[in-house]
Amino acid sequence: MHSNFRIRLKRGDKLLGTMVTLSCPATAEILADIGFDWLFVDGEHGPLDTGDLLGILQATNKRTPCIVRVPSSDEVAIKKALDLGAEGIIVPQVNTAKQAAEVVRFARYAPLGTRGVGLARAHGYGLRFQEYMDSANDQVAVIVQAEHALAVENIESIVRVPGIDAVLLGPYDLSASLGHTGKLDHPSVVQAIDHITQSCQAAGIPLGYFGVTAASVKPMISRGYTLIVAGVDTLLLGTAAKRLLAELK
Repeated sequence: MHSNFRIRLKRGDKLLGTMVTLSCPATAEILADIGFDWLFVDGEHGPLDTGDLLGILQATNKRTPCIVRVPSSDEVAIKKALDLGAEGIIVPQVNTAKQAAEVVRFARYAPLGTRGVGLARAHGYGLRFQEYMDSANDQVAVIVQAEHALAVENIESIVRVPGIDAVLLGPYDLSASLGHTGKLDHPSVVQAIDHITQSCQAAGIPLGYFGVTAASVKPMISRGYTLIVAGVDTLLLGTAAKRLLAELK
């Protein structure tokens, strides 16, 4: 495990990443070698099952920290991603402090939580069991997404939940929940983003943001966001291929 990811996240280092959605391990392996600080492995919207996640984590091993977005705050989904060896989890649609507390509980071993104990890749398939058990609570990052109007209403209580390491803003789902899908410059969406930003910064909770281009995330970096996701593997591949074809023509 890359033991410095959670440390760097909590101390506010700027962490630049990109999103992995393709099941081909080679894609993640290539991205891991480029120099990103982390990879956002999308197990929510991406077509990734448990075997796909395992292949991606094996391919990126000791190259770049991988944080897996699980499909939901379900206990099994969280422990499976962590047992595979993810350096942390991103949990979508966390709208209340109660949900946030459950996420932390599912991601931490006793006495800090109720994460089930098994033998898996994270534990060296049993060969490094005690080593992992002794370090996991300190090294696994727990990140929740604020991407709904309800999360905006409850953000002050969410950020006070012990064990939440960062809040990742989901601008597109947030805009949809406010009735303005994709209109990130709509006044109500801007107001909601401002409220999340101010609440997290007041509580000392690191903020994350996703955008498909560097230009879309740079304004948030200037506002103090440090957990950055720019681009998606599919778009990176398609855009580069289109550019090459245009140059050939």
